[in-house]
Amino acid sequence: MNDWQIWFVTGIEHILDLNGYDHMMFVCLLVFAYPINDWKKLLLLITAFTVGHSLTLALSVTDVIKLPQQYTEFLIILTIIFTAIYLLFASKNTAKGGRVIYLIICCFGLIHGLGFSYLLKAMLGNNESIFVPLLMFNIGLEVGQIVVVIFVVIVLLLIGKYAKTIERPFKTGIISIILVAALILCYSRILNIFHQ
Repeated sequence: MNDWQIWFVTGIEHILDLNGYDHMMFVCLLVFAYPINDWKKLLLLITAFTVGHSLTLALSVTDVIKLPQQYTEFLIILTIIFTAIYLLFASKNTAKGGRVIYLIICCFGLIHGLGFSYLLKAMLGNNESIFVPLLMFNIGLEVGQIVVVIFVVIVLLLIGKYAKTIERPFKTGIISIILVAALILCYSRILNIFHQ
């Protein structure tokens, strides 16, 4: 396997690894933001997230931005909590929320990019050439993210086809579960910060 293939596969695995559940929860929330038939807005939302995390991934790997990992992990959980609350309470239909949701998700992507960078930085070591590893790792992240999106979309399409009446309660239930899990993780990560 070539070096670029290793970085690409590592990026995919980093998203799909069960240890990356916080990123998967966030991507799942993004899919729930719009009805599946409003796929253009959904695509724009996911693109906003991609732009945000790609930017800080590059800035963090090149040491332009530095933030201790425990603070980044705490902030990532906060993005999940805020997004879940927004989807549950701020707007029953995100389309009514206007364009501000794209800016918010882009900003949240900035935080997630820091989280993605720790593994890449650890693997790079003293490697002087970072362009190819950074590019391929980021492309791998995007492919992994697309896999999560496709899985959630397929589940929603199946529910919409065979059990249309439970689609909204299903979404609300999953968002609520993610919110509760994120609140528990938030408490755990706050304790982690204070025990450093």
